[in-house]
Amino acid sequence: MAERITSRKNEIIRSAARLASCAEFRREQGLFLAEGARLCGDAAKSKVAIPTLFYTARAQEKYGAYLAEIRNAARREYEVEEHVAALLSETKTPQGVFCVCEMNARPRRTADMVCDRHYLALENIQDPANLGAVLRTAEALGLGGVLLAGSCCDVYSPKILRASMGAVFRLPFYFAPSMARAAGELNEAGFLTLAAVPDAEAESITGVSFDRPAVIAVGNEGSGLTGEAVAACAKAVTIPMRGRAESLNASASAAILMWEMMREDRGGDSGECG
Repeated sequence: MAERITSRKNEIIRSAARLASCAEFRREQGLFLAEGARLCGDAAKSKVAIPTLFYTARAQEKYGAYLAEIRNAARREYEVEEHVAALLSETKTPQGVFCVCEMNARPRRTADMVCDRHYLALENIQDPANLGAVLRTAEALGLGGVLLAGSCCDVYSPKILRASMGAVFRLPFYFAPSMARAAGELNEAGFLTLAAVPDAEAESITGVSFDRPAVIAVGNEGSGLTGEAVAACAKAVTIPMRGRAESLNASASAAILMWEMMREDRGGDSGECG
């Protein structure tokens, strides 16, 4: 039988709440907090390690099927009062289901990117909703993973977890302090590196041949890719537009670019790296 927690001052609850609100604490602990019956259930299905499960009595009645699956993955569980659950929640209408999950033990770096797939690279992305949407699309289209370069927002933040619809649990992530440096390393590894820019003089993405593994880099929502990153990539590409808009937001741009890259799925079978 699950132990009950009735106080918001309980140290287990305070620690879990801090995981939801503090990226630095998440990194220190190697843990993050997922919220919602479906999202927590997805974590369990995706074989994410779940040290702790929290749920309310109301959630037990309403989401029993989800909880049964999460329980099989969780090491320990606690039933919490509604006012305690409110301390953990980041949503307006909480479902009363939360789980503490473990991050990957070792962060993947550029050198870990296998040169037989297509990837997306993001530089200095700051909007959690944008990043979550991009990750959801990347997983749906079957990319090999996403490289996060520079000062991107924390992929394990509650907003990104929700917006990605569980893609965070399944999509490989890679980290680099500099997009320019990462592009140089990827060029040497044999990838085709492409810098996405809002420039009519750049090559149209629809004309690029993806007959070898490629990495498309997308920049910050307001300022785009840094000049150093553009210069380090093999070529600059753009999305042809007929309307008067000068550019698209990061998630819309990334979706179009990834679709073009994956349209014929040529990168994984026929491509070769040097």
